[in-house]
Amino acid sequence: MHASGFIPKNTKLDKPPFTRRAFIVSSTLAVAGMVLGGNRKVAAAAVRANVPTKQVTLVQFSDAGKPLGTVHVAKVIKSDAEWRRQLSPSAFAVARKAGTEVPFTGKYNKLKAKGVYRCICCDTALFDAASKFESGTGWPSFWQPIAKHNIVESSDRKLGMVRTEISCARCDAHLGHVFDDGPKPTGLRYCMNSVALRFAKAI
Repeated sequence: MHASGFIPKNTKLDKPPFTRRAFIVSSTLAVAGMVLGGNRKVAAAAVRANVPTKQVTLVQFSDAGKPLGTVHVAKVIKSDAEWRRQLSPSAFAVARKAGTEVPFTGKYNKLKAKGVYRCICCDTALFDAASKFESGTGWPSFWQPIAKHNIVESSDRKLGMVRTEISCARCDAHLGHVFDDGPKPTGLRYCMNSVALRFAKAI
């Protein structure tokens, strides 16, 4: 065979030039070429087909704060483009990019109605209004989450200090931070961003 891959006429071959093995190899290379060539949707679909969806354990609540039992649900994972379509620009900046709203500007800072504060991204119950208190900081503050299962704590070393970041357990939305200067009985202050929450009024 010539270097070009062209087979001149009258050239005798010991076996057919395109065997089953060659077909399999070429097919594999073609698939790899699609992925390397930027066919990310095909690659993503293949990954999703083979990787099980991550599950999280949450406690469900009514809008009145009544526990409805523990459930195992799929983790909510979306692209930035999908989140942008769902959220307002300010909610996206805070919940998906760990921003902070300007103090005293959030719509829930002074709210005193009964109900449940839910995640703006996935509607997971996060805080009961019964645990809300006036902290004077300019952000809605709570002395405990509605259920420990529903939030995640992680270390935040930005701004030259170490803080404990609070995120939604189901979708990883950034909610705010927790501090140890809150009232009894916990002594904690969960300082949240209004724009990362959705208030569901108790009926």
